[in-house]
Amino acid sequence: MTSFSGVFPYLVSPVNADGQVDKPVLIALVEHLIACGVHGLTPLGSTGEFAYLSASQRFDMVKTVVEAARGRVPVIAGVASTTVDDAVRQTARYVELGVDGILAILEAYFPVPDEGIEHYFRSIAAAAKGRPVVLYTNPQFQRSDLSLPLIERLSHVSNINYIKDASTNTGRLLSIIERTQGRMQVFAASAHIPACVMLIGGVGWMAGPACIVPAQSLALYQACLDGDWKQAMKLQRPLWRINEIFAKYSIAGCIKTALQLQGFAVGDPLPPQMPLNDAARAEIAEVLRSTGAL
Repeated sequence: MTSFSGVFPYLVSPVNADGQVDKPVLIALVEHLIACGVHGLTPLGSTGEFAYLSASQRFDMVKTVVEAARGRVPVIAGVASTTVDDAVRQTARYVELGVDGILAILEAYFPVPDEGIEHYFRSIAAAAKGRPVVLYTNPQFQRSDLSLPLIERLSHVSNINYIKDASTNTGRLLSIIERTQGRMQVFAASAHIPACVMLIGGVGWMAGPACIVPAQSLALYQACLDGDWKQAMKLQRPLWRINEIFAKYSIAGCIKTALQLQGFAVGDPLPPQMPLNDAARAEIAEVLRSTGAL
């Protein structure tokens, strides 16, 4: 089974005015990130605006990324739904496209008890046909979160090997690491300080900001791997400004704006989200310059 670690950017979803995925722009972004040395790519994460895309747009996003990556780095595709049947269908389609793993997300309107949540994620894992599954929990946006006892139970599923937790609670990450005893590895989100997550046993980070600071993210990851925590914190401090600006403005709007400033015509966030104003663009540009990303 493929193992994942390192920096996995959450890709934005560039969509044309006619509603089609802008494949040339997406391919250019994939090529850029691979050239920078990222360890993998994640289409249809939060930064990918999965909640605003149709089924055909989601399919085109994954297909384009898999074909552009050409096996050079693993592709972990996001699967998100309110129903088990639809999540299983998405997973099966992406497996057919050749993804290397699945990022599993539960959308919910009504609250779902732990038994229902467990059934949802176990069903995705079965449909993944042995490919690793990354659980994604983000209590800020999700109606139904994963409890620690549920995470521990899911860690016994043979191919549920990872979790990306965006709770902002780093202590929760340590609890997950301790409870799962190596069965489940932890990726940091932009809500956490990556160096701190690596220090307590994380294996990398999956996050939108890695799209706009890939080289800097990789340098930080390497310093953590080397155990050079003084260098890691030297790199982490300025990079945290990226996380702060990411949290201040809309998720996709901030990353798409930053990529536009870097020369990628990824477009604006998908309606009804709104484009960022000039003041926000100026602030984002200043932060990018301060980290050497512009």
